[in-house]
Parts: sequence; C-alpha cells; structure tokens
Amino acid sequence: MYVVDRVYQQALHQVLQPIFEADFQAHSYGFRPNHNTHQAVARSLENINSGSQDVIYIDLKSFFNQVEHHILLDLIYKKVKCNTTMKLLRSFLREPIQIKGKLIKRRKSVPQGSPLSPLLSNIILNELDKELKNREHKYVRYADDFSIYVRGKESAKQIGNSIYMYLRDKLHLPINRDKSGIFRPQTFSLLGYSFVRTYKKAEKDKYQLVVKKSKWQGFKQKLKHLTKKTIPISFDERIKRLNLLIRGWVNYFKLGSIQGKLKKLDQWLRNWLRYCICHHWKKPERKRKNLIRLGISNGQAYAWSRTKMRGLAVAQSPILGTTITVKRLKKRGYISLVEYYKTASLLNR
Repeated sequence: MYVVDRVYQQALHQVLQPIFEADFQAHSYGFRPNHNTHQAVARSLENINSGSQDVIYIDLKSFFNQVEHHILLDLIYKKVKCNTTMKLLRSFLREPIQIKGKLIKRRKSVPQGSPLSPLLSNIILNELDKELKNREHKYVRYADDFSIYVRGKESAKQIGNSIYMYLRDKLHLPINRDKSGIFRPQTFSLLGYSFVRTYKKAEKDKYQLVVKKSKWQGFKQKLKHLTKKTIPISFDERIKRLNLLIRGWVNYFKLGSIQGKLKKLDQWLRNWLRYCICHHWKKPERKRKNLIRLGISNGQAYAWSRTKMRGLAVAQSPILGTTITVKRLKKRGYISLVEYYKTASLLNR
C-alpha cells in the first residue's frame, strides 16, 4: 500500500507543480526546476556586498510538524477547483498516526519523505515570499531556511519582529528563538557556506564565500575513513570511492574561495594514500623489492624496508614522496583536489 501511496503522491505532484510554479517568487530556490543551492548562496552574497549586511535569520520550529492543514488546503483550493484532487490530497495529509495504541487523524503536519512534501512546503511559504516582496525586502529562501538582508541593526529588529508576527498570526508557524536572530556576515552561514572579508584595498566591506568549518571537518573525516588501512578493499576501489566523494564535495562547494585549504588537504591525502600502499606491501622483503622497482638504491631500500618508524611517518618521508609521486598516483586514478576545484570553478563561470 505504501508503494501505491507514493505513486499517487507523485502523480499529484506532477499535476500541481506546474500550476503553482508560475506563482512562486524569484528568490525561492529550494526544490524547484532550474533553481539550486548555488543560486541561493550567490544571491545571499550579492545582497551582503550591496551593503545589506545585517542578516535576519529565522529558523522555523519543527516546520513540517507545524503546518496547519486548513491553511494549506485553502491555498491549494484557490488554484485547484477540483473536489476529487482535494479529497485525495486531504486523505494523504490526514492519514491517521498511532499515539499510545490509538489511531488519531492529523490536523496539522506534512509527511516528511513524501514526494509531495517539498511542493507543499513551498506552497505555504510562498505566502511569506509574497509578503517579503510586497515590503521590498531583500531575502533568500531555500525550503524552510530563509534570511532577510537589511541595513542597520534597528531596522533589522523591527523587520524581524514584524515577520515573526506575520508567521505567528497569518501562517500559524512558530519560530525557534534559540536559533533565530540578527547576524553580521562573518557570523552568518547559509547552506554550508560562510562569509569572510576579502581584505582587498579596492573592495571595502566586501565579502567572499568560504566553506563552513564543520563541513571541512566532516569532509576530512570522510577522507580519513576511506584511507584507513583496516578497510578490506583494493587500492583501485579505494581511489574510486575517494573520487566519488571528492567530485561531489568540490562540486557543491566550488563557489567558495578554498584553493589554499584544498592544497594542504591534497598533500595530507596523498600521504595517507602512500601509507595505504606501503602498508599493503606488508613484509619487509616485499617492501625492499618494491622500493627498488621505484628507483631506490639497494642500501636505502633495505634500510627503509626495516625501519622502526611508524607507517605514516614513512609515508611523509622524502623516500616515498619522491618515489610514489603525484604523477604515479594520477596514473592509478587519483584526482587532485586543487585541479578538480579549478576545473569545476571554470565550468561554473
């Protein structure tokens, strides 16, 4: 039955999406055709660099659980005068949930994970978009993540309070006061990106995009996991998985000024790959033979194959750096983080 429900919901989505898409506002970027996170982040940077550097960020508290059905259904009925469609949509929204052993019909909340959920969230929050547009505010919204850009902290306070009341009184949506607030660009982040000053003489009070610190840490942890010697996979499979991760991460964060950090991360990653290769050789005699094949003299190969140094220290040593070179790693399929970033950045222009 669950599969049948999803088929019906997908069919509803295909019918409703074109009807409401025409009414959606330009600065709503989430879950829409030809709209994406890069456009949202670029618009945010543009707003900040135009001088609107007091950012009102509002976090909607448990948004999907707070959407009231009668408000959402009224908005849909204004454009879709079809009783059958409305009945079907109502049945999905009000599907009973079990609480303490009893089935209770829902009067609010949108099922998360449903093909319809992103569209329904955009339909109700489009009312907020229209309100912001009518007030001529600069804003960016990606799904239920939205920010407003103004000049001056006092103006930001007034606008923030006004929008809070609009959400509470008109859409019946509560906000998370702990996460919401007024931020300066250097303390604000959006969709994994942060903002830092450019510090160029000709660009006073201008900002550029960088990657949020937690995203860097998460990326490095994933790279470290894939280069663990204990993972029972071949070197080729290891490279394949790393490349998938690198392509995905760099393509997402290619708008950021991250070349310097990627260069350091590249060096760190190559050392871990050398460590994996060295560990795979295992026995001292095999290490010696492989080092000789790579061009090391017999005496040096013997000494390094029997060294008491830890594996990573050996990987960082000149002996492997000059033998298991970047060129050799590339022949095995390794993708340089910096080179891929440069390519991705050029394609984005």
